[in-house]
Amino acid sequence: MSGTDTANGGQAPEPHREGFWRRLKLRLFGSRDIGLRESLEGAIETHEAQYPGESFKEEAKSMMLNIIEFAGLRVADVMVPRADIVAIEDTATMHDLLQRFIEANHSRLPVYRETPDDIAGMVHVKDFMGWMAAKGTKRRKSKAAKPAAPSLSIRAADLALPVKQAGLYREVLFVPPSMPAADLLIKMQASRIHLAIVIDEYGGTDGLVSIEDLVEQIVGDISDEHDTDEENLIKPLGEGVYAADGRVAIEKLEELLGVDFLAGEDDEEAETLAGLVFKMAGRVPPRGEIVRHDSGLEFEIVESDPRRVKRVKINTRNATVLTPAQPQANAGESKQE
Repeated sequence: MSGTDTANGGQAPEPHREGFWRRLKLRLFGSRDIGLRESLEGAIETHEAQYPGESFKEEAKSMMLNIIEFAGLRVADVMVPRADIVAIEDTATMHDLLQRFIEANHSRLPVYRETPDDIAGMVHVKDFMGWMAAKGTKRRKSKAAKPAAPSLSIRAADLALPVKQAGLYREVLFVPPSMPAADLLIKMQASRIHLAIVIDEYGGTDGLVSIEDLVEQIVGDISDEHDTDEENLIKPLGEGVYAADGRVAIEKLEELLGVDFLAGEDDEEAETLAGLVFKMAGRVPPRGEIVRHDSGLEFEIVESDPRRVKRVKINTRNATVLTPAQPQANAGESKQE
């Protein structure tokens, strides 16, 4: 048996498969003038043209191209910004921690001392549930052969315990924003620590990255039953009026309302409704302020803090450039959902 046979489990490689990988290597490394993405796309197209019955699935193509893109990403490109981090102070009670887990729908929550710039660790929801079970399980003494069913009632004194005294902290990684995303993924896999705090040049918290954030860059969005449906970020309140979350994408708003909010060079300066309002006002507007767009749309700030806009009421009744009937059609679709 030859060395080639041994490496392939006793079977010689298929000639056309071997040819594809040879062509791919030539395209990737044979010329520095061609980008990696273009090279891979060209190799796939050539292979499919020669072997129509051996075409790659769209999911496989997408993943291969995403891997190439991923190689050029930095931690700063994928991190959750500081303003969007959901965390809890170490002096908060275990009852507060329970409420925060319920509100956030996250499996891991960073814990900080005094300010988010001093992260002490993180609490995993699995450890928290284990703590609750241990505190709530009390077996009553019984002469019966089988023990009584456990009671899961938890004492108020246990729920009043500060988070820092519960002994549930797990480690987090601290990484700079310039670190390659691929290096962070490898480090997370090796250390089995799946949450990283991105620190700025002064040692403060700049953002957060989970292993899910990194994997999604390759395989696409990983949604579960707790993820927020983008359709629910904006809801109709009545004729021409909408309630919107600050996180809703500008593209979604433009599609719904028929308005081009940021034209030309300004198109890349904001991606969300909160960013759009910030750009129009030149600052973070306070609750109750109304910011007007050139199209006539009015954005009333319903909830905000000094760093970001959280919720907005959109009034389209005075707008002059809406696509005819489009808002009403979309409003009906939202109600059906």
